Amino acid sequence: MAAAADAAGWSYRGGPRDEQSALLVHFSNGRLQNSEDMNFTLYKSKDTTNPRKKHRRILTSETERLSYVGNNFGTSALKCNSLCRYFVGVLDKDSGQMEVYNAELFNMQPLLSDDVIEDDLSDYQSKSYREKVDSCIEAFGSNKQKRALNSRRMNQVGNETLNMAVTRAAENIIGAKGVATLVSDAAQDDVEEVSLFLPPCHEEADKPENIYRFEDLISSAEYEALQAPAAALTNLTSEEILKKPEEESLCSFVLEELKSMPVDESSRDHKARCLWFLDTLIKFSYKKVIKKKCPMGPDCPRIINKKLMKNFTALTYNSGRIQNLISASMKAKITAYVVALALHINKFQIDLTLLQRDMKLHETRMLDIAKAMRLKISKKKGLSGLGADEDHKFGTLSLPLPSFKPSGGQRKRKKMD
Repeated sequence: MAAAADAAGWSYRGGPRDEQSALLVHFSNGRLQNSEDMNFTLYKSKDTTNPRKKHRRILTSETERLSYVGNNFGTSALKCNSLCRYFVGVLDKDSGQMEVYNAELFNMQPLLSDDVIEDDLSDYQSKSYREKVDSCIEAFGSNKQKRALNSRRMNQVGNETLNMAVTRAAENIIGAKGVATLVSDAAQDDVEEVSLFLPPCHEEADKPENIYRFEDLISSAEYEALQAPAAALTNLTSEEILKKPEEESLCSFVLEELKSMPVDESSRDHKARCLWFLDTLIKFSYKKVIKKKCPMGPDCPRIINKKLMKNFTALTYNSGRIQNLISASMKAKITAYVVALALHINKFQIDLTLLQRDMKLHETRMLDIAKAMRLKISKKKGLSGLGADEDHKFGTLSLPLPSFKPSGGQRKRKKMD
């Protein structure tokens, strides 16, 4: 150690006392629990001719875990040494006299070995960013962060075990049932999943009007409540109907049906109620998040508002509160009920293209819903004034019902020569 000190321009003094001065130490990272096991080494500058350097001192100390170093110069030196003087008194108990020595305060800071840093750095650079963050949490993280880290690692092990178990189970099922059976089961699951969003379908019905029963779409209490708002449609004159497209207050399907209202008062009232409810359903589908208890306004009967909120919205949790949301599946359900009601209005044959545009859907989405409802799809020219020069898709509900094959199934593979 003395040779290293000489090479660096420092002389080894051996102990904590420097001639007629004493050294006081303060550890920056805590207090000493046992000072008897501490060994100190003092280094003094050999440049005695330079007045600025001849008083420089370096004090070192070692414990089982860390090495410490302190000095009386540079940025790490304590400024209090230059602002005041410290003294240490040594009392001789036999003579009762005290000797007073000049004292200097040193701030001892932990010293990290350069070799350790280089060894750790080589391993550190090979780690991923996630592993580096985890290492920092292990070393310096709070108890909460360490618990979260342990929990994540346990979940990761659990997920790997679960994935292996699922893979083995899938292999066993494929080996036992075969691919063809599994594809058939998946298709049946698709049929059952689609049926959750469709009106109740009575396949054993003897007439088209009993397949999707009217009372499953509108209850008797709801039908009575529709009388007041539907009166505005019942009393429309031919001139007022022609002006409605300019107002854009009603959807295209409703406007077309208003042109052929029955003369009979009872039939006219029935159709007006159905059209008003259908128009309300279509407008309700345009919404995303429902923030009001009466989403369709005060003119809509309370029982209808309640039906819309209960049957055609999904509950979601957002920003600390529960909200009603019209999700993609709920919009599909609204579309299915609109199609079923339109079939009752128009003698079980409807212009799907017209409804698709009113619902603001893609054609494939509308056709998928129509096929799921067992409609027979045909193509012909549209009605006059509404794209008469282009082909429209029409849906017809008739017996016997065609079988439903969900889209998205496996395509036929071409044979390789």
